[in-house]
Amino acid sequence: MKLISWNVNGLRAVLNKGFDEFLNKISPDIICLQEIKLSSNQLDYNPEGYQTFFNYAGKKGYSGTAVFTKIKPLSNHFFPDAEGRITYLEYEKFFLVCVYVPNSQEGLKRLDYRLKWDEKFKEFLLALKKIKPVVVCGDFNVAHNEIDIKNPKSNLRNAGFTIEERDSFSSLLSSGFTDSFRFLHPDLIKYSWWSYRFNSREKNVGWRIDYFLVSESLIPDIKTAEIYTEVLGSDHAPVLLELF
Repeated sequence: MKLISWNVNGLRAVLNKGFDEFLNKISPDIICLQEIKLSSNQLDYNPEGYQTFFNYAGKKGYSGTAVFTKIKPLSNHFFPDAEGRITYLEYEKFFLVCVYVPNSQEGLKRLDYRLKWDEKFKEFLLALKKIKPVVVCGDFNVAHNEIDIKNPKSNLRNAGFTIEERDSFSSLLSSGFTDSFRFLHPDLIKYSWWSYRFNSREKNVGWRIDYFLVSESLIPDIKTAEIYTEVLGSDHAPVLLELF
């Protein structure tokens, strides 16, 4: 089973930058998208062979998630919030959760909100995990360790690399989840997001903030975890998980 997660930074925009070609080439069984930046009825897009689920934010041009799946889920759900940040599907062997975690923003204006959100999200995942294993993917807006960011020292109090956010992510992992990429590649330096400023992508001054986490019971089923750094169209790269 091949799964992709990608913060597309606007689905309409990335459709003009090779999204269909990427989808046809990789042909994942499931693709999870974050920051679709769509409102209801704003885009009629149904890629052939996929069942589509869109979770729109109330604010126009903001946030939102979506899941396209070739495998018919047992059920689909949208977490009840105004920002469309969570879409989750139940399959026979696991729950799949697509998430776009809030950014703490410049000056850490939203850090307290972010940390409370993290705690509620962890409780939500643990409730699902009591029923069956969980695969959770998306833009977590945090570089967990120094290996996951190009310039750790200069970013210590910047959104996405504060001690508080990193500790919160550690707490989620400690509750029974594994970072699939780091599990297979403990020492590999590879990033999934680059600022649009200062030619950051060309210089590979990046952050790894996009993840596939799996319940510990699924660790034996991890086959491949990859980041498609060569795929353009967004400031994020797609990330891959192959299971079973």
